[in-house]
Amino acid sequence: MRKPLSKASGRNDAWFAAACILGLSGLGLCSEARAQDVSANVAVTSDYVFRGVSQTRERPAISAGVDLTNEGFYAGAWASNVDFGDSTDAEVDLYAGYRPEVAGYALDFGVVGYLYPGQPEGADYDYVELKAAASRAVGPATLGAAVYYSPDFFGAAEDQATYAEINGAVHPADRWTISGAVGRQWVSSDLDYTTWNLGTAYQLTRNLALDVRYHDTDQHGFGKGYGARAAATLKAAF
Repeated sequence: MRKPLSKASGRNDAWFAAACILGLSGLGLCSEARAQDVSANVAVTSDYVFRGVSQTRERPAISAGVDLTNEGFYAGAWASNVDFGDSTDAEVDLYAGYRPEVAGYALDFGVVGYLYPGQPEGADYDYVELKAAASRAVGPATLGAAVYYSPDFFGAAEDQATYAEINGAVHPADRWTISGAVGRQWVSSDLDYTTWNLGTAYQLTRNLALDVRYHDTDQHGFGKGYGARAAATLKAAF
């Protein structure tokens, strides 16, 4: 799991409040727009893995989310149960951004706020990340890259953090997708690590897909949550 460290909370609360305001504002703008798309998703997974690290101590998780889009702008919310071995029992994400297409590249500029209800006093888990991503179709494959930056990362002992990733996906046959990613997490406490994943997804029906994925990191010494693992996820999208 992520490293839960404690001290009095501070800047994270302010940054997260700003992200909440932006996310809710985006939702409001989208809800007032005449031409909008609304989608929702529900998923169950054998292990909620975030950047190679188990967020549920290798136990199952149930999640749900909703997204609104309008002419490239988007906003949404997503929630899942988590288990950090303390009183924290849920994660709620709010996000908003803009996805333009330029010269054949699909771009994504956004902000994500992470909220952890039930966290211990002084844990300072809530944080915000700024996101910049790009992807492009190359024959039957899609290649992409993304960078996330947080001015005050998860956990009270953290300050700035950056996560960079390259990823790719290919469709070898009808309904099948093979995808993977390699990423590097840098944090101010020197708990840096590299993570990677590889998996395949099968579209069972128009709205239901099954994904089976292998995750690992290069820092198993950080704890059991950083070890190699396979996770199966069944996701319904509407």
